[in-house]
Amino acid sequence: MTVATRQWRERLSVPAYRVADAARYAGTTTQTVNNWQRAVISDREAGKALSYLQLVELGVVAAMRKQGVTLKTIRKTRLYLAEEFGSQFPFAEYRFKTDGRELMMDSEVLAPEVRNKLIVVSENGQFAWKEVLAKLLRQFEYSDEDDGIVVRWKLDGDDSPIIIDPRICFGEPQVGGVPTWTIRERWVSGEGLKDIATDYDIEPHLVSSALKFEGIPIDLKRPNTWAN
Repeated sequence: MTVATRQWRERLSVPAYRVADAARYAGTTTQTVNNWQRAVISDREAGKALSYLQLVELGVVAAMRKQGVTLKTIRKTRLYLAEEFGSQFPFAEYRFKTDGRELMMDSEVLAPEVRNKLIVVSENGQFAWKEVLAKLLRQFEYSDEDDGIVVRWKLDGDDSPIIIDPRICFGEPQVGGVPTWTIRERWVSGEGLKDIATDYDIEPHLVSSALKFEGIPIDLKRPNTWAN
């Protein structure tokens, strides 16, 4: 393991995300974050900052809820996986799928001899066919290493340019390697869209996406000082 890899992995468990920011990333409220922590995740005191792994678990719970999975099912699944894998953060480490009722994962994870099936982990390991799938949780990308942790979270869906990656910008939301808050500050200081894009060597649409994510209205008529 390289020094750089060791450094970003050491940061995975460090509290670094405010509850208000975590709620915004997950598209919910701070009260809901605290409720989910008490009802589902329970590895953090309400109101305290979240680590990257806790943040990803929150994001996975949010994605599951948007697909209609109940908190009861989510909680039962997490308890099962935590015990089965001995994992403190199972939702941040394994690929999940859902049909809107149950949570599933590839059968090879729990039963390597079984192929092309899913295990209904919310029912403690029963099998289900892949055809029942309605949607993948595609906004989460996983490491190819043995632990398979989430290394990229596309915050606004699988086509989103707004990404949290613990290996880039210390895990802050970013576009093209530029933190969104940096782009916000440049815009607030009066710089134009093309000025910012040229300075960071990114496309203007990424600047626009970052500003939208930061809740900043964009004035397309604002003049640029030097970018063509």
